Amino acid sequence: MRRREEVLKKRIWMIIAAVAVGLQAGRIIVAQGVGDLPHLRGYPNVSGLVRTYSTAGHLDRQNPFFQSLGTNGRACATCHDPANGWSVSAEAIESRFRLSRGADPIFRTNDGSDCPGQSTYTLLRSRGLIRVSLPIPEEAEFALQSVADPFGCNSQPSDIGMYRRPLPSANLAFVTTLMWDGRETLPGQTLEEGLAHQSVSATLGHAEALSAPTVAQQAAIVAFQRALFVAQAEDHSAGRLNAGNADDGPESLAFQPFYPGINDPVGLNPTGTPFSPIVFTLFRDWASSPDLWKRLIAVGERIFNTRQFVIANVPGLNDRFLDGAPLATGTCTICHDTPNVGNHSVPAPLDIGVADPQRAPFLPVYRFACNSGPMAGTLISTTDFGRAMISGRCADIGKFKGPVLRALASRAPYFHNGSARTLSEVVQFYESRFTIGLTPLERVALVAFLSAL
Repeated sequence: MRRREEVLKKRIWMIIAAVAVGLQAGRIIVAQGVGDLPHLRGYPNVSGLVRTYSTAGHLDRQNPFFQSLGTNGRACATCHDPANGWSVSAEAIESRFRLSRGADPIFRTNDGSDCPGQSTYTLLRSRGLIRVSLPIPEEAEFALQSVADPFGCNSQPSDIGMYRRPLPSANLAFVTTLMWDGRETLPGQTLEEGLAHQSVSATLGHAEALSAPTVAQQAAIVAFQRALFVAQAEDHSAGRLNAGNADDGPESLAFQPFYPGINDPVGLNPTGTPFSPIVFTLFRDWASSPDLWKRLIAVGERIFNTRQFVIANVPGLNDRFLDGAPLATGTCTICHDTPNVGNHSVPAPLDIGVADPQRAPFLPVYRFACNSGPMAGTLISTTDFGRAMISGRCADIGKFKGPVLRALASRAPYFHNGSARTLSEVVQFYESRFTIGLTPLERVALVAFLSAL
């Protein structure tokens, strides 16, 4: 009897905690709900409000995206929350941990804990990181030599455990590469086919399902995601971000023209149209606004588009060519080239140095040797192999895709490994990495602009 009462109390507590988590995050408890999520509802973040627009006209909560299709209580929405730009923030994860006392479905040891099977969630709670375990490709050009793991779970790995942020499940109309390392994008596949395969991988892996979702469930999940567009809609200081002829917000984003290669800087635009560094035009009419903060956002947009600096030691970029000459200088928009979106318009994994152990001292460090290929004889240390765990090429170590830059304020921390806790730290990273020479006011303007996306 006593045992039965204890189990009942625990179940009641878990239900209460789950409700509290949903209310705290401004979300409806999707597992028990009916009907639609509020369309264009504003969710608060540190900078203002983020909103979602769906080209389907509604956000159907009965979609399999919100259903637990596995054995551990997780759904796609567990890590892809509308309140967090369809990703999940470290702040929200920590709140969910405290309110549920670790019972929230995101806290599962298969990939949420620091080590497999252990119930510590340091990296998930502090950096919003999910563990991704991948084997070294059979014919890889490199071999693992040693591991320095602060958690002690990768000392002799059969699979390499890397820690990455969940990418947003919205704004996928502008995506040409799925996942940070592109592993769900196969040659000849459409985006829809890649997303369907990803839904299977996530259900079998993250949700620990015993069987794959049905073809109908896959199609429903893909259709739901493809219709989602998310962006910052209001700013605490500037107000509505579509006021005064500004063009921000998820509704205008949904109708932003795009095709693979649009505005590509190295000649991959299929139309042959030359690259323009003026990628963002959302706030150009605010440049003469009487409102100081609106002018500041416009200044940040102009800096992002036009500030020239030396681009050096970026594998995947410096070895590409612009008008027949090696790429050596440029603006932020050389990498963030998709108009008013800010990601790569073609698959282009880059190594900007984020996986350098000095940039992320809280992660395991892998030391490996290149035994074949163009980099044979090279020794490299990294916190994440990146694209190389898919291609097997030494040249791809530390390379990742660039994410869409919309709704940034809702999904801190940043980069694939959460190494920048704030957008200010993101700007500081690029300032030190490329010696851009920003003044303190220019840094503030860039953060204001990025926060308004």
